[in-house]
Amino acid sequence: MVLEEFIEEWNNKSEYILVHTSGSTGKPKPMMVEKERMKASARITCDFLGLKQGDTALLCMPLDYIAGKMVVVRSLVRNLRLISVEPSGHPLRNLSEIPVFAAMVPMQVYNSLQDINEKNILRQIKHLIIGGGAIDEELANELKSFPNAVWSTYGMTETLSHIALRKLNGQDASEWYTPFDEVSVRLNEKGCLVIDAPAVCNTTLTTNDRTELSSDGKRFRIIGRKDNVIVSGGIKIQIEEVERILHPNMHFPFMLTKKKDVKYGEIVVLLTECNDIKALENICKKTLPKYWQPKLYISVDKLPLTETGKPARKEAELIAEKYCNM
Repeated sequence: MVLEEFIEEWNNKSEYILVHTSGSTGKPKPMMVEKERMKASARITCDFLGLKQGDTALLCMPLDYIAGKMVVVRSLVRNLRLISVEPSGHPLRNLSEIPVFAAMVPMQVYNSLQDINEKNILRQIKHLIIGGGAIDEELANELKSFPNAVWSTYGMTETLSHIALRKLNGQDASEWYTPFDEVSVRLNEKGCLVIDAPAVCNTTLTTNDRTELSSDGKRFRIIGRKDNVIVSGGIKIQIEEVERILHPNMHFPFMLTKKKDVKYGEIVVLLTECNDIKALENICKKTLPKYWQPKLYISVDKLPLTETGKPARKEAELIAEKYCNM
């Protein structure tokens, strides 16, 4: 979808807009969402960040998904001046001006940090929000010294983008997300996050995110998705937690997945774009507890990712099963 098409759809007589989920846990699903709720979400974010009429906003994500659509809606609701660039891994490469506000995915931020000119632009963005995927420790460390506010967002298509933020830099940097004032959260009996955000979602939303609440119940920390738990030999292993530990020691793309196993029930599988499997085994043995270590390593040309750059977990499982059945 191009910008003109979305603007035309936004201005038509329908009260709804068609969006698609990201597809990180399966095939992307279509959803019809209310324009009024999208406006409410836009106002909440703009108010929180202090965005005002005339500020510039960078549109650098596809308009097929909620993150890109919401950048446009924020610009329409708050009369921001939109700077639109082709979605890519280097959205700052040819910018002629520095935007006041930008929403990017971790991959775009990481790539921008590798180029001195792009990094200089990134550091000057007054309000930078990062969503659509986990921010590993190495990337977070590079952002700590940024002079302007950098935020990690928590949300999903169903919440019309984010409903909570956590600061990545400055004295108030934290690993805990703080929901907006209009949002309340709690845990269900399985330890997964439950969200009440009436301004943007007309039903209570139960997620698959295993979560820890702060002692006052007002903030939360994501442990990992419930469906990303591997039960191997009776030991529960959270994929995201293992990936987080491995990231500082891995210098090439990788991701973890699982496969069924007669002896263990399930085993940890590591997919990588590296061909030196022996080196990977040594890193895992030195870094991880014995029961967390992968029992299978698979070298692939490209890791399976969604269009928004998230790990495509279901596709990764299929790769593991296919490989073992060859």
